[in-house]
Amino acid sequence: MNEKTALVTGAGGFIGSHLAATLAESGAHVRALAHYNSRNDWGQLQRIPPQTLSEIDVWSGDIRDPFFTHRLVDGADVVFHLAALIPIPYSYVAPSEYVDTNIKGTLNVLEAVRSDGSARLVHTSTSETYGTAIYTPIDEDHPLQGQSPYSASKIGADKLAESYWRSFETPVVTVRPFNTYGPRQSARAFLPSVLAQALSGEVVRVGSLDPVRDMNYVSDTVRGFIAAGTAAGVEGKTYNLGSGVGVTMRELLETALRAVGTDPIIEVDTERVRPEKSEVLELICSAERARRDLGWSSEVSLADGVQRTAEWISENLSAFKPGIYNV
Repeated sequence: MNEKTALVTGAGGFIGSHLAATLAESGAHVRALAHYNSRNDWGQLQRIPPQTLSEIDVWSGDIRDPFFTHRLVDGADVVFHLAALIPIPYSYVAPSEYVDTNIKGTLNVLEAVRSDGSARLVHTSTSETYGTAIYTPIDEDHPLQGQSPYSASKIGADKLAESYWRSFETPVVTVRPFNTYGPRQSARAFLPSVLAQALSGEVVRVGSLDPVRDMNYVSDTVRGFIAAGTAAGVEGKTYNLGSGVGVTMRELLETALRAVGTDPIIEVDTERVRPEKSEVLELICSAERARRDLGWSSEVSLADGVQRTAEWISENLSAFKPGIYNV
């Protein structure tokens, strides 16, 4: 990516901010989209080192505007499309907003890349599109199952990306990260919620501890994105990014408490469980295709990654609102 122009949509988010920073540090000319708001808040981009941020061209806007999106994409060699609405609980109450952002927004990016002639579009999917596993480890041929309005909107976006490759040969590569964690992740996610609560009080409240997830440290996920943006001959393909190791939320909770060295009271809130048919029970990744085609594999162990995340949250505890957990 050295000296190439890379656009990152969703750069104000957790993974997007890490990707934008890594690209800038590797010598790319980075254009970063932060979702516009009246506070001129750039989200998690504001937490990356100032020297790195000074090298990034930050735009404020919205991918739901097709005219803005065309200007945003113009001149980019590689477009990393991460902008999306992602909290699953909110999708149960505002599904139309997910369609507008995740499907129509992706359509605007695809059209802009198609007309501009960008060399590569890396489209971001999610392991949630697989639903509860029919078999594990889950490879890219596993059926897609919309078990929440969020996952349904991402399936729609994935299929649009696939159609643009098949219909117009738009150079799309889809990456499907399994559960990513690390510094700058919000407390709506399980791990930072648990860590923030354990560091700030005597009680940790959680939802269901039974689901199984494949946890991946953010630096590993970012390497996967960059590999998908630079590898030759991978257009039209989809790549899972995951470790191949499943852990229950109970095991993840225990790992988190060991990292912070506390022994809080655990309260399980049964009302935090998803609707019965919507709960995704097991996600374990097969990343064999990524290993073969991209030379990528997960490297950071769960214990090491959780420790790094705990240390960051400890240093930034004021950023986490009290009483907010697993949102």
